Amino acid sequence: MRDESTAADQGSGSAVVAAHPAAGSQLPHVAMPFTSDGIRSVGAPGYGQRSSPFRHGRRNAYAALDLGTNNCRLLVAEPASHGFRVIDAFSRIVRLGEGLSASDRLSPAAIERTIEALKICRSKMEHRGVVRSKVIATEACRLAVNGAEFVEQVRREVGLDLEIVDRQTEAYLAVTGCAALADPAAESVVIFDIGGGSTEIAWLDGAATNPSTDPTLRIRAWDSLPVGVVTLAEKHGGSEVTRRMFEGMVEEVGDLLAPFAIRAAAAATAPYFHLLGTSGTVTTLAAMHLRLVRYERRRVDGLWMTDTEVTEAIEDLLDTRLDQRADNPCIGRDRADLVLAGCAILEAIRRVFPSERLRIADRGLREGLLMNMMREDGVWRRGR
Repeated sequence: MRDESTAADQGSGSAVVAAHPAAGSQLPHVAMPFTSDGIRSVGAPGYGQRSSPFRHGRRNAYAALDLGTNNCRLLVAEPASHGFRVIDAFSRIVRLGEGLSASDRLSPAAIERTIEALKICRSKMEHRGVVRSKVIATEACRLAVNGAEFVEQVRREVGLDLEIVDRQTEAYLAVTGCAALADPAAESVVIFDIGGGSTEIAWLDGAATNPSTDPTLRIRAWDSLPVGVVTLAEKHGGSEVTRRMFEGMVEEVGDLLAPFAIRAAAAATAPYFHLLGTSGTVTTLAAMHLRLVRYERRRVDGLWMTDTEVTEAIEDLLDTRLDQRADNPCIGRDRADLVLAGCAILEAIRRVFPSERLRIADRGLREGLLMNMMREDGVWRRGR
């Protein structure tokens, strides 16, 4: 689902993810709510299932893998007293959906890149002794005519059972993954996740009465737009983006947003309304705003940006050349041609839902999947 990777995913770590944080805080720990019973189980019936959910005398490692149109991303974690501790992570830009809009098929080169990344993920899962996992695929596999063949190839060659999730599941998981960062005083929040092949967006109506309350119960409207950074960049070009090209991308996304905008028309009028975004696009803008020489997740996740600050960051990016974006350590060569397409999607959302505040989330599907598995297994009730 996520459009771009960050340096935070490239190795192991020990970040503690709390189950019930103070929702408005900016602590250095990642804050996550429990997931919803309403989200259908998104799992792999093969590797990492609950055949032996608890092992005596040691902590149990869980894994969540999200294979999107652009990225292959893995988190491995162990339960902690009030959440979980990340013990390993991996992210690689594989561009699985490259050329998909023109051919309707996953290309052999894209499949080969993805298979290699998945083998690394499988190795990490085995090394960490993962006892249960969720392994999901999103838009590229949903759209490709050979998506089912690819899933079978992964099962055969890698030993992972990918499940292609539907758009509603993806949208609800996006909410579950980052809703804890919403301002508890806000009576309306629009949450969005800009992906490689699709963009999920949801309107949360009403104030959060309790940080442990299932955030999906507040969803008044949701949509999954059939556009992401890869598809938009391939259609309009992402290397040298003029302001006229940028406006063309914004207008196209705005047209796709129109049905959701009608259903969520009242969102921006509620007290303390704000936007909450999770994607490589928004984390890149946050890193640029902070003028980071290298990406620092702890400084980005949970950051508030004003409307003016977001505009300035986008304007700065529009003034850069491809080689300048590639040389920026918070963007990199693999994402240099995609980030402005992501900015166009963000700009379209901002125009439809004007807000003085945008909160940045460097979290999403994987965190929500991990919390869901651990909650289902009762790891906190068992005192593990």
